[in-house]
Amino acid sequence: MTNITLNLKSPRIEVVDALRGFAIMSIMLLHNVEHFEYYHLPENFPAWLVAMDKIVWDSMFFLFGGKSYAIFALLFGFSFYIQNDNQAKKGNDFRGRFFWRMMLLLVFGLINTAFYQGDILTLYAFLGLLLIPVVNWSNKAIFITAIILMLQPLEWARCIYYILNPDYVAPPNLSNGYYESIALFMKNGSFVDYVVGNLTLGKIASLLWSWENGRFFQAPALFLFGMLLGRKQLFNITDANQQFWKKVLLYSSILFIPLFVLKTHTVDVIARVTLSNKLTIIFTSWSNVAFMLVLVSGFVLLYQKDSVNKVFSKLIPFGKMSLTNYIMQSMIGSFLYYRYGLGLFEYTGATYCLLIGIVLFFIQLIFCTWWLKTHKQGPLETIWYKATWISWGK
Repeated sequence: MTNITLNLKSPRIEVVDALRGFAIMSIMLLHNVEHFEYYHLPENFPAWLVAMDKIVWDSMFFLFGGKSYAIFALLFGFSFYIQNDNQAKKGNDFRGRFFWRMMLLLVFGLINTAFYQGDILTLYAFLGLLLIPVVNWSNKAIFITAIILMLQPLEWARCIYYILNPDYVAPPNLSNGYYESIALFMKNGSFVDYVVGNLTLGKIASLLWSWENGRFFQAPALFLFGMLLGRKQLFNITDANQQFWKKVLLYSSILFIPLFVLKTHTVDVIARVTLSNKLTIIFTSWSNVAFMLVLVSGFVLLYQKDSVNKVFSKLIPFGKMSLTNYIMQSMIGSFLYYRYGLGLFEYTGATYCLLIGIVLFFIQLIFCTWWLKTHKQGPLETIWYKATWISWGK
């Protein structure tokens, strides 16, 4: 019976683990560069270092800002498909367990929020529930729904309203006030002040920002696209899939250029701030997804080359322990940069922070590689798995 059960499970796809590791690595580097959202420019830096900091900052946000999170969202949907498919092959309905799994993820997210207000796990825990009612939909229905969500219908509705009401002026974003309050306790707070502030003001600010910037629509769309990638088995190494990813790379590269121009220059072309702000949100969302697809398709194609595979495959342990790494980096990063810890935000610009992030990445990578030599999963992954499949009795 045990052997039959094992045979029914879908094998792990290494490129997905490596890609997840790449996403977590880039998230970590980006969070370090921005002091884990403690924004501060050190004084008395030489001119060359200020210029270097600006190059590093702009480059990191161009490469990873909004893209790493999008890769993570895509793979979140893919993982849901794998888990649901494994249970379906055994004749089990995974939906109830997945609901419970998302409640557990919410707990992990709140733990992470205590250290870092910009946590995305809580957002995924809530929005991930939207996968439950669509699990048995046809590919066509899922694709159409994903496209509608990706188009940002709410923002377009607002744009139409603003055009029809030319005198209307939109109020400031609600998240702005919360971020102003957060800045106060971040300047003078103790560790307890940080924890309380992050779990209250910080969590509200983060969720409001996600709502105001279209992520409540973008994330579920990416979840659904990730499901479709799983259903179509497009991460498997085949000649047909290689052609698919080549087309994705070509089309997403072509689309990214005009979308990036629109994102960058809408405010210059449309003088009315109320309207240009909403259009910028739409074009930013699309631009980020287009570049995310460039990164994903490029990664998948390069992974199939033996010379590159030797390097990229080193990320597999890092990807397998993504939950552990994500929360661990928040704990370490907040201690390094916040006032209750070493307070490095006062002394480090983007260049130094990038170097710190690279060092931390290699430390975590070494730890992950060592840990997985004697364990099947990371520490938090094991807890999540065992808690997910806890027995409720007969």
